Amino acid sequence: MSTLPPFDAATLPAGIRARIIPGINGLSMHVLEAGEPGRPCLLLLHGFPELAWSWRRVMPALAAAGFHVVAPDQRGYGRTTGWSADYDGDLAPFRMLNLVRDQLGLVARLGYGHVEAVIGHDFGSPVAAWCALIRPDVFRRVALMSAPFPGPPDLPEEDPDRAPAPDIHAALAALPRPRKHYQWYYSERGANENMWRCPQGLHAFLRAYYHMKSADWPANRPHRLAGWTAEAVAEMPTYYIMDRDKGMAETVAPEMPSPAAIAANRWLPECDLAVYAAEYGRTGFQGGLQWYRCRTTGRFEAEAQVFAGRTIDVPSVFIAGASDWGIEQVPGALRRMREVACTRMSDVHLVEGAGHWVQQEQPEKVVDLLLRWLG
Repeated sequence: MSTLPPFDAATLPAGIRARIIPGINGLSMHVLEAGEPGRPCLLLLHGFPELAWSWRRVMPALAAAGFHVVAPDQRGYGRTTGWSADYDGDLAPFRMLNLVRDQLGLVARLGYGHVEAVIGHDFGSPVAAWCALIRPDVFRRVALMSAPFPGPPDLPEEDPDRAPAPDIHAALAALPRPRKHYQWYYSERGANENMWRCPQGLHAFLRAYYHMKSADWPANRPHRLAGWTAEAVAEMPTYYIMDRDKGMAETVAPEMPSPAAIAANRWLPECDLAVYAAEYGRTGFQGGLQWYRCRTTGRFEAEAQVFAGRTIDVPSVFIAGASDWGIEQVPGALRRMREVACTRMSDVHLVEGAGHWVQQEQPEKVVDLLLRWLG
């Protein structure tokens, strides 16, 4: 994958600039920046299917408060190069400890010994959490958004007489309305093609996907689930617990907002969505989907179990949309994060008027919460 130029100034909001930084753990990393280098640094980590671009609405305000704000396209995304989207290629570069190494490398290349805070959204949230868990000397605060972090996996109980855990995927498929979990769908060979080459076109797919997971979709009314059972998790919307015989493109298509609703959307106008569509049109989704495959295969679980019982002991905060099912999708994770995994979590904020894309849907509220937490 050849090196691409950074976003040009005409694409970027006022106060944000872009550059390519080579030599970071095998990557040439595309980063967006706001504020002056040398100030206290905030590192912002995006999720799926997003980019550094997802932070565009909060970066200028954080910079105006005195920070050097840096948001990379993470491994597998956007204009960062040096990774492979080959489904049959090596998954190891996409495992969590290597994603942490990417961010350590970026901090070092920026010339910092530490950052004031690492802030992660969606799949960027566990990356930020692992950064703070493993290297609290470098990542001195952590803000998690939309995806609670329940802590590193426990060591397995090696009891030969213990009955194996029930197969929730078989149970989902056996429901009267057969279902499947979206992360296992994202791990299938055909998932990338289903979304990238969808009949409605990529721009329309992304519009419906972002809409369906936002506060604009009225069916997003999350509640606590009874447990990790097929019947319980099937209470979630179909973008999480999908119909067994549908891909994500078919799942979100019926929820495409009307032309009037699109024209009225202030948090993701068509010109902003076009940036996502252009980038994913070029790369496809497989780079980001490799992250899910690392999780669902369990291949790197033993490596993560080295940190069993370790807690995040730097100051932390959690921010999510009040209409975000992501906070409940793993039953018990929100409670475990607050009570066990993060020993210095000051607050859990659920922002009204936001769904899953909290920093895009309600940027002013997110900036206010972050600056109050940063002091």
